[in-house]
Amino acid sequence: MLRIQHEQRSEGTVTLVLQGRLEAEWTELLESECAASSRAGLRVDLDLSDVVFIARSGFEALARLGRSGIRCSACSPLVAAMLAQEGIKTRNQSVLGRKEELS
Repeated sequence: MLRIQHEQRSEGTVTLVLQGRLEAEWTELLESECAASSRAGLRVDLDLSDVVFIARSGFEALARLGRSGIRCSACSPLVAAMLAQEGIKTRNQSVLGRKEELS
């Protein structure tokens, strides 16, 4: 199951907080939510801090979203490394609170 919570953290930006498993049956929902927010003129960030599993289809969806300008953030070090290996850029918060850009 994947839960998507919308958080307006700053003007013009919405963060979609994902919780659970990003599997095939949830990728269409995620892409639809991102598209709706983008059409509303909002910049979209994905908070992956509570994602516990990403299936191949999830990585493919995140790559498509990344190509459209949507970024993943707040990943665990393991998820950030897996995304980097797939060529998906993230904006991650380090333990010290400094932002890091992974490629």
